[in-house]
Amino acid sequence: MRLAERVAIVTGAGSGIGRATAQLFATEGARVLAVDVPGKGLADIYAASPHIAHLEKSVADPDAAETIVEAATTKFGRLDILMNNAGISSNALVEEMTLDAWDRTIAVNLTAQMRLSQRAIPHLKQSPAGRIINIASVMAEITNYGLAAYSASKAGVAGLTRTLALELGKYGITANYLEPGAIQTGMTGPLWEARPDIADIWARKSALRRLGQPIDLARAALFLASDDAGFVTGHGLVVDGGLMLRV
Repeated sequence: MRLAERVAIVTGAGSGIGRATAQLFATEGARVLAVDVPGKGLADIYAASPHIAHLEKSVADPDAAETIVEAATTKFGRLDILMNNAGISSNALVEEMTLDAWDRTIAVNLTAQMRLSQRAIPHLKQSPAGRIINIASVMAEITNYGLAAYSASKAGVAGLTRTLALELGKYGITANYLEPGAIQTGMTGPLWEARPDIADIWARKSALRRLGQPIDLARAALFLASDDAGFVTGHGLVVDGGLMLRV
């Protein structure tokens, strides 16, 4: 019960890292607002979870930050943890990339995190242990062909989070970000299921010789959300099974 009596928002909670985190937070005593876009089946996913409420909302909507934070605080009366997990992937060479693709990637992966953090801050100031946990990626530090928008957005998450940590430290609020490596999620799963050879390549790149699972990230998020990480802020925690050791 490491999060007993605390209230958390987890975006992108319909699958993968977000779903695993929402469920683990609830198991550890938190009351959770699980957020994802319409059509993710949140009502069915969390039907048996009395401590998890759900909201169908795209974080890219103009009113998303206000709606999400208000829903959590109205339902549970407070807010202690914001987990900005929702994200999208994109792949296009810069020369061929459309402005719409660039704007959409930045809007979902970066701007939404800023806006939700901004809206949550007044409530986190009232918490005895305010936490912001943002999902970046190892691609915040490296890149590959076609990942200009994605890598830029994730590098932006790192910079945003470090600045939040600096600005909010005097209120006792910590801000950290996770850098997942090759994780088997709803975003990557279809590709790897269709091309097991690609999944095997990524598994062999890891020092642990396996793909990461959503629970691996959820456990890292639990650490950052708990009192155990009370003196950790502005940090990017790499959860990649040793993938970056050979980059």
